Amino acid sequence: MTTTTDQDPTVPGGAPARPVALITGVGRTAGIGAGIARRLAASGWDVAFTCWTPYDDRMTWGREAGATAAIIADLDGRGASTAAIEADLADPETPARVFEEAERRLGGVTALVMCHCESVDSGLLDTTVESFDRHFAVNARATWLLIREFGRRFAGSAGAGRIIALTSDHTVGNLPYGASKGALDRITLAAAHELAGLGVTANVINPGPVDTGWMTEDVREHCLRATPLGRLGTPRDTAHLVDFLCSAQGGWINGQLLMSNGGLA
Repeated sequence: MTTTTDQDPTVPGGAPARPVALITGVGRTAGIGAGIARRLAASGWDVAFTCWTPYDDRMTWGREAGATAAIIADLDGRGASTAAIEADLADPETPARVFEEAERRLGGVTALVMCHCESVDSGLLDTTVESFDRHFAVNARATWLLIREFGRRFAGSAGAGRIIALTSDHTVGNLPYGASKGALDRITLAAAHELAGLGVTANVINPGPVDTGWMTEDVREHCLRATPLGRLGTPRDTAHLVDFLCSAQGGWINGQLLMSNGGLA
């Protein structure tokens, strides 16, 4: 495995340099972010990714020991150079630091794929101000700041740049998560117009409910009944769509909120 640290379009020996994707929220091997990282690595991308294990510590699934090392080894086996970056995206200084680290270790970022989230269930009557603010800091403000850094730093060819964010339409019983994801949608779609001069596309994907370890049996059964194809979504399903959007063939899809959920009712 080699690490390219400059912007030259070739590496020593004349081989084409692999473009760099920055993927946020890659904390667990079963997660959507890890699935996207694996798919892009197999398609010829180098991958910088962020993780934040204190978030996992707060959630029911807990921290996955050795996850970062396992993801790096997997991506390495697919030919990718990697950079794993611990990143608390609730801190407004973090997005700039993440880009600086990714550029230092791998080179300029061509695709920004945002899979990070804060998601703690609560409704209209029991959401705390602290929880509401943290959801918006991570899901909305960090998304804006990451896109801003990408726009300020992007130096690739016109038409090559990609911005993709994952969203959700869940609101009932999950107010701060759903509301902050709605803000994420608007922020990301604005980039399709405001960064048009750079030739960067920006799209949002709603993958529907994907069981990465958080579903109860009741939720699982409900989703199975509500999906015409009779199965749950997988990280691979989302990863294939991200891979297409990041390809040259996906370059005409821009400013869209895409439903990729198997027809979930």
